[in-house]
Amino acid sequence: MAGIYFQKREVVIPGQLLAEGRYRASVGTYDVDGKIYSALVGLTELRGNSVKVVPLQGVYIPREGDLVIGTVIAVAGNNWRIDIGGPYQASLHANNALRRPYDEDISRYYDVGDVLSAEVLAFDRNSGPFLTMKGRGLKKLTDGMILEVNPAKVPRIIGRRGSMINMINDRLRIQTIVGQNGRIWIRAPDSATMRLAVRAFRMIEEQAHTSKLTDRVNAMLLEETARLRDEKRPPAPAENSEPK
Repeated sequence: MAGIYFQKREVVIPGQLLAEGRYRASVGTYDVDGKIYSALVGLTELRGNSVKVVPLQGVYIPREGDLVIGTVIAVAGNNWRIDIGGPYQASLHANNALRRPYDEDISRYYDVGDVLSAEVLAFDRNSGPFLTMKGRGLKKLTDGMILEVNPAKVPRIIGRRGSMINMINDRLRIQTIVGQNGRIWIRAPDSATMRLAVRAFRMIEEQAHTSKLTDRVNAMLLEETARLRDEKRPPAPAENSEPK
């Protein structure tokens, strides 16, 4: 017997039967004798014949290839220790960040407190993740601000093929980097636009389980950017009264 026992983006709980037969367990699910169950509280997704549950809440667990945003918390020898959130501290070796030859004092390049975008090169639960900065767009992040969101909501913030984040960037004319660890770097032209960007990301985070979210965020941004333009527009000069 084969079947699917959930609706698209249905909220499910641990142990709930989701499918059986020709379907395959994926992230957030497990298989017992050909039956697939949810392993956590989350939203269901079906991709091909793979059943997935996206957690509504959760901590960041690194995966190879993930883009992350981290803060340097220590410099030791040829390594930087990086806080990327969650239960694991990351390690960035100078060979994976700098071109040789480089100065022995690597704090000249990145020091405690610096914020970096990096990629997870490898991950071992015993020693923690190893990072690299040898890739396109991987760099020290200056200016802007870091917004922290629930890592489980990052796929919704990015959207399918980048649809959500690209729409926000275009509407607000901002620059962003979205880390899979739930940190978003935002650079905006002014404080009002920055506040609007934060509002948009919080809206997505709070309503990630709902449908047509991209349309609602887009409508909100159109309305609010129009209001900001009106506020910046200088008042029309008063008409001169006719002389008596």
